[in-house]
Amino acid sequence: MLDVENWLSAHQSDGINLGIRELIYYQGKTSLVNLSPRKTVQAKLAGAYLAKTKGRGMEFDEARHYQAGDDIRAIDWRVTARTGKTHTKIYREEKERPVFVLADLSSSMQFGTQLLFKSVQVAHLSALLAWAARKRGDRIGGLIFNQFQHIECKPLTRQKAVLSLLNSLIKVQAQSIDAQQNDTFQSKQTAQGVTFADACARIRRLAHPGSLVFILSDFSQLNELAKQHISQLSRHCEVVAYPMSDPFEHELPKVKISQRVALTNGVEQQHLILGEQSTESRYFEQHLAYFSSIEHVLKQCKAQVVPISAGLPLELQLNQFSRTSS
Repeated sequence: MLDVENWLSAHQSDGINLGIRELIYYQGKTSLVNLSPRKTVQAKLAGAYLAKTKGRGMEFDEARHYQAGDDIRAIDWRVTARTGKTHTKIYREEKERPVFVLADLSSSMQFGTQLLFKSVQVAHLSALLAWAARKRGDRIGGLIFNQFQHIECKPLTRQKAVLSLLNSLIKVQAQSIDAQQNDTFQSKQTAQGVTFADACARIRRLAHPGSLVFILSDFSQLNELAKQHISQLSRHCEVVAYPMSDPFEHELPKVKISQRVALTNGVEQQHLILGEQSTESRYFEQHLAYFSSIEHVLKQCKAQVVPISAGLPLELQLNQFSRTSS
């Protein structure tokens, strides 16, 4: 069984606030994710990935008969001399594939019961993906948002790009926690601010065709508009969705003696009876249907779906050297 106190201490985290050291920790854990392309790379800029299109790249693909318009510098003189017919060399083009992280740190993400807030787990996973992208030589960019603001990080290859992303995560999370502690959380929660659909629209503009886009959220605001943006994004990019949840959102805590407890989302309040079998079963079934519907919608949008819990360390959830298949 996980010793939560020791784990948090070892990772220099309190599970609620964010610090740079707990995010830098994942620089040594990049083997937990595999960023190899699962789709044909479609980017127009030269890069490190072999595309199916043929052109003047560095990787030899084949020799074929010379055709009018072929570059004479690519003539394969050895094959030409051997066959008596002019042949030209064809190379596989190398394409660039930037990596983008869309990290949701909004009000519904400021919740956790066992290890971390969902928002903190999102930040840990964002850091892991950013470090893995840097190790592969990919450009890394992202969009970090809560209901108050968004921060765009332009894709760059240097370590500075990763640190910029991590500092943006820390800044946005600190704003959310500060608002919650100063009682402005509830009032601003209902105000017109940055929505999940807004963030999806912005990441569509940032991510050029051929990019790899990770969406990290609890998808509580996955409405029809957001769905349209994700569907459009997946037409030209590889999209991986990480639905984030807390164990409490799946089943009620086990208790020996039935007890009535009050719950609130900061706006509305209701009561539950813990230890009552019928209540536990109904709660489990309702939430199972809810999360299944989110996964179904994301798969309809052609996104790969990898559920993540905020109640367990990432090391215990991610398969080494490969992304969990959808």
